Amino acid sequence: MLTPQAEDFPAWYQDVVARAELAENGPARGSMVVRPWGYAVWELMQADMDRRIKETGACNAAFPLFVPLSFLEKEKQHVEGFSPELAVVTHGGGEELAEPLVVRPTSETVVNHYFARWVQSHRDLPLRLNLWNNVVRWELRPRLFLRTTEFLWQEGHTVHATYAEAVEETRRMLEVYRRFMEESLAISVVTGEKSPGERFASADHTFTCEALMRDGKALQMGTSHNLGHNFARAFDIRFSDVGGASRHAATTSWGTSTRMIGGMIMVHGDDHGLRLPPAIAPHQVVVLQIDEQPGTGEAARRLEAELRGLGVRTHVDARTHTSFGRRSVDWELKGVPVRIELGARELTTGRATLVRRDDRSKSAVPLDGAARAAADLLDEVQRVLFAASRRFREDHTHPATDLDEFTRRLGDGGLFLAAWSGSEESEQTLRETTGATIRCLVDADPPASTCLVTGLPARHTVLLGRAY
Repeated sequence: MLTPQAEDFPAWYQDVVARAELAENGPARGSMVVRPWGYAVWELMQADMDRRIKETGACNAAFPLFVPLSFLEKEKQHVEGFSPELAVVTHGGGEELAEPLVVRPTSETVVNHYFARWVQSHRDLPLRLNLWNNVVRWELRPRLFLRTTEFLWQEGHTVHATYAEAVEETRRMLEVYRRFMEESLAISVVTGEKSPGERFASADHTFTCEALMRDGKALQMGTSHNLGHNFARAFDIRFSDVGGASRHAATTSWGTSTRMIGGMIMVHGDDHGLRLPPAIAPHQVVVLQIDEQPGTGEAARRLEAELRGLGVRTHVDARTHTSFGRRSVDWELKGVPVRIELGARELTTGRATLVRRDDRSKSAVPLDGAARAAADLLDEVQRVLFAASRRFREDHTHPATDLDEFTRRLGDGGLFLAAWSGSEESEQTLRETTGATIRCLVDADPPASTCLVTGLPARHTVLLGRAY
């Protein structure tokens, strides 16, 4: 049995990751082994997002795992932002290295080194690259998918002729992320700009997609950064404009990771395990063959062929040596959106049993229409999961106008809209006294005319919460 969410949410999360066979801890502290079911989910997410990214004009590329330490030191703010998380290699081949190598925490520095070589003229711009790779950030408190020392991720890097074009690219990619998270992961997110205290090191502006987990904590699902001319100056990325003048380019970067799998688990999961959105379910429909009576196996395979003909990812579970109950629980744990139960009784009555994972409801449908009925359910399940995510976030987002009351209510979880003066000191005070952070600035009227923390005139409306 899984630990109930209401009893111990972190234990429930670990139970689901293990019992659904998504991942487990690797041999080195903080490392992660992604098991086939978890990796199949990631592959579907990757393929979907890769298509969306390429539609913006980006091309995929690969860069080295090791980065000379001097590359990071070229951009002072960048190396300071990552220094506590760096893994540094000092020896190789039995000898001390002439220069230490950093195991990439992100690829801005090495990518911009090559941008400086590849960009010479305005005709070379814009230049858009996307990477699918792994990175290393030394985590003190690792948790599978959410924070591990090594993880899989996607990062994009672009170069533009003007600052305005970089601004446009930053917002374009934020929208790509938002649509992917809402349309494919069925997770309702809030988008907005990060505060200076939460901004990516070396960025002029950072924008984020924030989601609310079932335990009331926020999760940063993806970010898009306008790096302005910072890296272009540090790495001397120059181009000749139309008039022949040499100018610094403007750059952006944007990224997501396997953290999105953790978010998907915590947004949609229940006390019975995963609830996978059909868009990223490795098996959208499982045909559960109940017995080995004459004709049952043939009928199951016929259903499988019909479903695949409709474009549905389908699997036949013919493990009749394993109990029906055990197999049902297994697929429920793994979050398969729809099951079709098929045995001798169903063949006799001419009606198959459809089981929805989102609400665990069962219905009997004519056997000759079962494939179409199951396929039609997938769109509905996708919509239901997204609607539930949006409703939960909206129901657990509250105005905050009094600091003491906010601090008390924060223990119950949720997101809070508050007025903020824009003071970095007030942001630090908020973090130190309440444990909450500014998740992002939002385009909404402030709930008060004065800052929640300082009492100074409000300049922004911000979304507050405790976060992973």
